[in-house]
Order: sequence, then structure tokens, then C-alpha cells
Amino acid sequence: MEDRELEALRARRMAELQQQFGNNQGNEKEQAEAQKREQEMKNSMLAQLLDQSARARLNSIALVKPEKAKMVEDMLIRMARTGQIPGKIGEEQLKSFLEQVSEKTSRSTKVKFDRRRVDSDDDDDF
Repeated sequence: MEDRELEALRARRMAELQQQFGNNQGNEKEQAEAQKREQEMKNSMLAQLLDQSARARLNSIALVKPEKAKMVEDMLIRMARTGQIPGKIGEEQLKSFLEQVSEKTSRSTKVKFDRRRVDSDDDDDF
């Protein structure tokens, strides 16, 4: 009798786990699809904002420094949504945006080395 109850509990638990796993897969698929749609929307918006040479420059920067390219893309999209960009952006304008982002990031990435001098000599170790 205990074996039947144990088997029934195991079967119920297994069904619950399978249902949970199925739901998690569905959520992951939905999240992946949402990210894909968002990326497509971002790409289409950038295609409307940038001319061909500026888009090529931004893509080449994205290969080397993806964080910097993402910052510029986000800045351009934000400016377009607020109406600060009247027409297509050329390569020269893109360079100025890149310089602005470089100035912002270069300030925050300074490293200071504090070298401490030790008064002991290596010859005294004998």
C-alpha cells in the first residue's frame, strides 16, 4: 500500500516539475522573442537616423568596443525620441557624438597607483 502511495506522490511531483519546466521554457522563449523584437526596432531606428557611412563606422566600432557603440546608439535613440535630431546623421556628426562619449568615459576610468616603499633591503635576509 505504501508503494502505491509513494508511486502516486512521485508521479504527481514529476507532473508538477514537468509543468514548471514547460512554463519556464515558455517564459525564456517569450523573453528571447522580446529581446529580438527590441533589437530589430533599434536597428531600424538607427537605419533611419544614420546615413550609410555613419552606420558603417558605428558597426566597425561595435566590433572593437561594443560598450561604447551601445552608449552611442542609446544616446542617438534617446535624442531622436525627444526630437533633437532633425535629419540623417553623417559620419562627421557621429564622430562628434563618439568624442562626447569618450570624454564621459575617460573621466571615470582613471587609475591611480599608490606605490609604497619598503625600507628593508634584500641583502639583510641572509
